[in-house]
Amino acid sequence: MEGLKEKNILLVGATGGIGSNTAKLLAGSGANLFLAGRNEAKLKIIAHSCGVANERIFVLDITKPNEVEILKEKYFEQFSTIDILVNAAGIGIIKSMDTLSEDEFMSSIYNNLFAPFLLAKAFLPAMKEIKKGLLINIPGVLGKVPMAGAAAYSASKYGLVGMMQSIREELKRTDIRITNLFLGGVDSPFWDSIDLRVQRDKMIQSEEAAKAIWFLCQQPSSAVVSEMVLQPFNHQAI
Repeated sequence: MEGLKEKNILLVGATGGIGSNTAKLLAGSGANLFLAGRNEAKLKIIAHSCGVANERIFVLDITKPNEVEILKEKYFEQFSTIDILVNAAGIGIIKSMDTLSEDEFMSSIYNNLFAPFLLAKAFLPAMKEIKKGLLINIPGVLGKVPMAGAAAYSASKYGLVGMMQSIREELKRTDIRITNLFLGGVDSPFWDSIDLRVQRDKMIQSEEAAKAIWFLCQQPSSAVVSEMVLQPFNHQAI
C-alpha cells in the first residue's frame, strides 16, 4: 500500500457524514488536504479539526460550472499537482414515480451525475499532464442494483458509473486510476430527509465507510481497485 504522507488530496463533500470522517483519517495520515463542501460553518469546523488552513477550503455548489472553475483556481493556488480527488458529495431522493417531481429528478441528475462530470473536466487535465492520479466516486449500491422508489437516484448513479467507465477507457495509456465505491446503507445524514422506514442501527457507520475511502486512497502503484462493494452485514450480497 502507498502511504498518504504529503499526497495532495481534494476532498469534495467534506461536510457530509462520510466526508468529514474521511477528512480526519486523511489528515491523520499526513496528507495535504483541500476541503470543499456546501456548508460554510461545518466546513470551517471540520477544517479546524483537521489542521487545514482557511486558504485550503472552499464553499460551493458543485452543480454550478463557474463555481467548480473557481474551486479549480483556488486549489491550484495552493498545490501544484493533484494526486487524489475524492468526490463524497451527492444527494438522495427516494420517492415513487407517482410522487417524484420533475425538479427532484433533475436535481438528482445535476448533483450526482453532472457535478462529477464538472469535477472530472476540471481536474483530470492536471492528472493527464503527469499521467498519474486517482479519482474516487461513490455511486452506492443503487448504482449497481436498483430498488423501488429509487428511479431518480439510480438513474443518476448508473449514469455516473457509465461515465467513469468510459473515461477509464480514455486513460488506458496513463497511470490514472478510477475507483467506484458501491456503499450499501450508511447511517449518515443522507437518511434524515428520506421518508422510508429503515433500521439505521443495522447500517454501516459513517466512520467505517470513511475507512473504506481511506483504504482506497492507498492503492499500490502496481495495481488498481476498480470497484469496491461494502454493505451492511445483514444485507444479501449483490
